Order: sequence, then C-alpha cells, then structure tokens
Amino acid sequence: MKLYELLIDEELQTMGVEAISIVENPAIGVDFVALAEDTTPVQLAEVSSDKRLLMGAALIPDKPIYRNQDGEEFYIYFSQDTVRKAAEMFFKNSNHQNATLEHKDKLAGMTVYESWIVEDTQFDKSRKYGLDMPVGTWMVTMKVDDEDVWSKYVKDNKVFGFSIEGQFANALRREVEQPLPELLSDQKLDNVLAQLSDIVRDHYDAKKKEYSLETYNDYPQSASNNAKRAINYKKKYGSEVKGMTQTGWTRAGQLARREKLSRSTIARMASFKRHQKNAVINPEYKSTPWKDNGYIAWLGWGGASGVEWAIRKLKSIDKK
Repeated sequence: MKLYELLIDEELQTMGVEAISIVENPAIGVDFVALAEDTTPVQLAEVSSDKRLLMGAALIPDKPIYRNQDGEEFYIYFSQDTVRKAAEMFFKNSNHQNATLEHKDKLAGMTVYESWIVEDTQFDKSRKYGLDMPVGTWMVTMKVDDEDVWSKYVKDNKVFGFSIEGQFANALRREVEQPLPELLSDQKLDNVLAQLSDIVRDHYDAKKKEYSLETYNDYPQSASNNAKRAINYKKKYGSEVKGMTQTGWTRAGQLARREKLSRSTIARMASFKRHQKNAVINPEYKSTPWKDNGYIAWLGWGGASGVEWAIRKLKSIDKK
C-alpha cells in the first residue's frame, strides 16, 4: 500500500488539529493514563486527588497509521516537524476546549490544559506513568469536568486513548518512495506468526477434517469487560502481570474487541471451566489482584460469564 506523509501549511489558519477525541481504539495505538484519586499510578505534586485528568499521546512521529478512504487503503504518517507544528497551531487557533467522543459527539467540560513535546525518553514526565513515547511525540493532559463523561466512559473502560481530528489529514500529503517505517517495532514478528498460526488452527474442524469459517460473537458483554480488565491490568502494571501466555492475551484481545470466535476457540474457552477455582482472588493478593496469575487468566478468558457462554454455545453448535 502507498505511504503518504501528511503536511501542514501554517499560512492556512483552517489547517491543523481542530479537536481531540476520546476513543476506544486510538489510531496511534497508545492508551492514555487516567489520573484520579483511585486510579493514579504515581502521584505528581501538581495533581491533586480531586482532579480528573487524562494523559496520553496525541500524535507520535513517524508512526504508520492505516487509513481506508473511499475504498483506497493506504498508510499516513507525521514527521517530527509536522507534529510540533500541529501542537503549536492547536493552541494558536484556540482549539484546546474542542473535544469529541469517537469523532462523532461533541463533549463539553473537557479541556487540554497541559501539552508538551517529548524531548528525552528517559526523563520525560510521561515515563512516571508507564508511557514510553519516542522523541517528538506530542503529549497532552485533558481535564474532565463532566461527571457523565468520567463515570460512563473513562471509569467504565469504554475509551482508551486520544485520536486527533482536523482538516490537514486530507488536505496536503505527498507520496513517499522510501520503504514503510517499521510496523513491527512494538510487536515482534514471532508473536505475529504465532497469532496467525493460532487463527489457522482455530478454523480447523478435526471431526470433518476441513476448515470452517463460521464464527460467533454473541457472548455476553460481561465477558468482554472481564477481558478488558485483564488487559488494563497488563497495561498499567506491565511485567508484574504474568497470568497468561501469548495465546491467552490474544484471546483476551479478541474478547475485548468483540471479535468473532471459531468453534475451536469456543471449545478451548469451555475447557477453561477447570480453572474456575481462580474466579476468586487469592487472599494473599487481595490488595494487588493483578499479581494473582490464576485470577488474571480467568478474566482474560472471559471469566465466569464467558466460560459458561462457551459451554452452552459449544453444545448448540454441535447440536446444530
């Protein structure tokens, strides 16, 4: 696919980032950190417990972003210089109070009150919150004054990151002849191959000795929420969370995104019933549930609601 570098003409006042949207799946692939009394991983001096803040990356330089516009598939990216220009023009045009939900609904009571460009990966403020951003990244902190937005979307884990919106995305772009920047920099090739192998295996029906593409995603929302909880623990506490193999995390990701599952995958979920003893957090980890490997694995495979659904669904599929 083609690769385009997006550009900004500073003389055009209508160009640049017009708003920042809070979304479930940020295009740049980086989640924000929610800062509040009960969610702050590291307390900063200037962040008091009664403030509701979201910190995350608005733009990462040289990171390929997939686009599909009117059937044309391509990648776009922003250079460090363009990212800096976008950040400067955002405030120059007084857009710091423009916020949306999933690029659709305008949100009131949200303000970008802090903005900076990462200059040093080791000592940048974002590192204190577990974010490892490359040099040139535009970081922002948003203040959420709206109670409904904070409780219904942030605390309920319905949004995970920032996504910019503006006119420049389709206004100026130039095709780049050089190879596409490394797409697998944050995910090793062997993990990708393992996931592809898992997908192929999932669609093989041993009884019929053939591949079947019939899939299902009518599992309960609570199963997705359980998987999201495990993923959020992993994102927040990193290496402290060791409850699952790569296959397990792949499964959690499928459930969190409500992807369709094959009969083979559903059968493996059903067989996880044998681990139901892990549904209750070990008293030893009552205050640190993310360290309970069995509990994390139980959540990642959908928890009680996911496993029970899998058992019923497997019977229904085989009966049909």
